[in-house]
Amino acid sequence: MTGRPLHALLLPQVASAGRLLDALASALDGSGPAILPLDSRLPRARVAALLEACAPAAVETPAGTRRWRPAGTPGRDAGGVPAEVAVVIATSGSTGEPKGVQLAASALLHSARASLDRIGARAGDRWLCPLPTSHVAGLGVMVRSLASGTAPVVVQRLGGRLGPAASRCAHVSLVPTQLRRLLAAGADLARFGTILLGGAAAPAGLLAAARAAGARVVTTYGMTETCGGCVYDGVPLAGVSVRTGAGGRIEITGPVLFSGYRLRPDLTGQAMAGGWLVTSDIGAVEAGRVSVRGRADEMINTGGEKVAPGEVAAALELCPGVREVVVIGQPDPEWGERVTAVVVADDPARPPALPALRAAVAQRLPRYAAPRALVLVAELPLLASGKPDLAALRELSRDDDGAGRPL
Repeated sequence: MTGRPLHALLLPQVASAGRLLDALASALDGSGPAILPLDSRLPRARVAALLEACAPAAVETPAGTRRWRPAGTPGRDAGGVPAEVAVVIATSGSTGEPKGVQLAASALLHSARASLDRIGARAGDRWLCPLPTSHVAGLGVMVRSLASGTAPVVVQRLGGRLGPAASRCAHVSLVPTQLRRLLAAGADLARFGTILLGGAAAPAGLLAAARAAGARVVTTYGMTETCGGCVYDGVPLAGVSVRTGAGGRIEITGPVLFSGYRLRPDLTGQAMAGGWLVTSDIGAVEAGRVSVRGRADEMINTGGEKVAPGEVAAALELCPGVREVVVIGQPDPEWGERVTAVVVADDPARPPALPALRAAVAQRLPRYAAPRALVLVAELPLLASGKPDLAALRELSRDDDGAGRPL
């Protein structure tokens, strides 16, 4: 095997948090192999697909460590990762194709230190980690903890309660759904010095409610290829540069960039242009501040007009009776795509009506952006990362007549 060996860690998140932290520390300082953290709760077929895509030398489970061999290709050795790579994060694009994002130790540590410096964290501050450590946001909490000389408090999920573990933590990383549920449960969010909020667009109403409750919320923007959040409250972290390119695509460069996709130089070449990562997001950079409209592949083309789902969702979040909302495009024989609002109502017995939602959006955005269909759900389906599961939402919406009946 050439290069640095890669070991997959298929371990329970909470019970094996200490083992993951030790393995991560060894990966970062070079004394151990690079690591590929995987979610042990994934279906076996999904785990197999991720292993095939990332090709580790070995897989560690609670039962021990065994050599990994690819299926159907006896004797094939994919080789190790580049020497600078400490972590490979397994992820999937919009096509669902598994790929491994290679992150160098220097990139992870720069990201962690720049983050700690930006929020004014002190040495010894502990972090609460309610996010999957197999994803970059959860792993980032682990790296920041190591950079602070502490161990994070890792939990499986928060629900609507913080629990006694939170009292030992100064900072926490959340996704908007978690923050919304904690607010609804009356959790004491003011106890944290910082709440890093990322993973999805943060509605203005949610931020206002959290801040009114005494929470110090810092919004983050980034992706696995940038070691997670690299823009805080619209301002890039130290060393990071952001610009817009063709079609308004956001492009990023700096010491937090990934070292390529595992065994996929073709995908790496498609993602990079002259040292800049060309993202799938549309936005703008004005006076040094970054604003994100949404993903290019999620823009809705309705009647020849482009609609950013995040902008429509932000307007709908302000409407009475709306607790949570995601906006998607659904096929439409007349308009090409119809703007569809998937809503969780504050009161299921008195949900908001489509005409009222359309009128509210039309006050803030062009009329073509107003939703033409409404789907009511008891709760939004989520991915393991905490982001809304858009594929599941589209499947739900396909069976709905658009008039707003609950599913």
